[in-house]
Amino acid sequence: MDDTTTLEQTEQITLTSAAAQAVSDLLSKRNLPDYSLRVFIQGGGCSGFQYGMALDNQVRDTDLVLEQHGVKMLVDEVSIQYLNGATIDYVDEVMGSGFKITNPNAISTCGCGQSFRTAEGESESGGCGGSCH
Repeated sequence: MDDTTTLEQTEQITLTSAAAQAVSDLLSKRNLPDYSLRVFIQGGGCSGFQYGMALDNQVRDTDLVLEQHGVKMLVDEVSIQYLNGATIDYVDEVMGSGFKITNPNAISTCGCGQSFRTAEGESESGGCGGSCH
């Protein structure tokens, strides 16, 4: 993958201003000025894949780095394939607040919104028969 392709792919993840503010507030509250938001995909969940987020100050050689609204995001080269075109938002609703990922690559999601399945993973077992993790 060349640098041009990498740049185009990372620009396809959108961090809303509300999500950026939530991350900034969290970093400030925890006194972590040099940290970034790591966004990743891992196997598991009730639909095959699940989203993960962490505060991280270690940029790996293969990480894609994107900055929006003053917040740096780190995405590994495998996860970007599943997150291309995704939007990360922060919602504050009556039932609770938290980060919400809208992902056009997901053909189905679990009711919790943290687990999803892609067209490539269509043959994998999984479903929303149990609790979400």
